[in-house]
Amino acid sequence: MPAYVIVEVSITDPVDYEEYKKLTPAAIAAYDGRFVVRGAQTESLEGNWQPERIVVLEFPSVEQAKEWWASELYSKAKDIRQRAAKTKMIVVQGV
Repeated sequence: MPAYVIVEVSITDPVDYEEYKKLTPAAIAAYDGRFVVRGAQTESLEGNWQPERIVVLEFPSVEQAKEWWASELYSKAKDIRQRAAKTKMIVVQGV
């Protein structure tokens, strides 16, 4: 079953974050992942949720999503993201 990684991002260092954006696509593709949403404009329909940036990734399985997140290939980009932004990230199994 597909899995989705959903990320709420608040960028604190836009220059470093641009480097992260350059490195990430290859690491995602290496684990058969793809972007579903990449920072598009959001609109709150209910509640008080006003995220700065939302990213949604799709992987073939939860296991592959977790392998990507823990991979050496993604580690450099992840280090940059963790320096350049505050994030909340979850993985959820699709149907």
